[in-house]
Amino acid sequence: MKVTKTELDGVLLIELEAFEDHRGYYIETYNEKLYAEHGINVRFVQDDVSVSRKNVLRGIHGDSETWKLISCLHGEFYLVVVNCDTSSRGFGKWQSFLLSDRNRFQVLAPPKHGNAHLVLSDNAIFHYKQTTYYNREKQFTYKWNDPKFKISWPMRDPILSKRDE
Repeated sequence: MKVTKTELDGVLLIELEAFEDHRGYYIETYNEKLYAEHGINVRFVQDDVSVSRKNVLRGIHGDSETWKLISCLHGEFYLVVVNCDTSSRGFGKWQSFLLSDRNRFQVLAPPKHGNAHLVLSDNAIFHYKQTTYYNREKQFTYKWNDPKFKISWPMRDPILSKRDE
């Protein structure tokens, strides 16, 4: 496992190792002891999965309390993490990541950071562990193309939910 700091304060890129042979591959997606050895000392309480088809864009969502460990179990998506802490000098800064089942990257996003993803493959399975239980009332939502963020998306007309329009 390799852990790299990103351009956003508190956001980490994690590269997982896999055992591969003629049958396929095996990957350990989380090991509390190993993550603690890399300085990641957060307690996860809930896992969530979303399955989406190509050109679906979900997000930008987050809250002020939750750490999220994001990975792609199948397919490929373009992930964007945005600093949504209005009291931070870094408010509005964002970084994108390409996550897939082949590159085995994970992104750890801290509280007050929103995340959004656009599915690039025919379908994708988005997985995240979180440190709090889901509470819609505590969440913030920003429009995917909010001009204050100037996010560079690889497409202009994604498939959106009513919440994300």
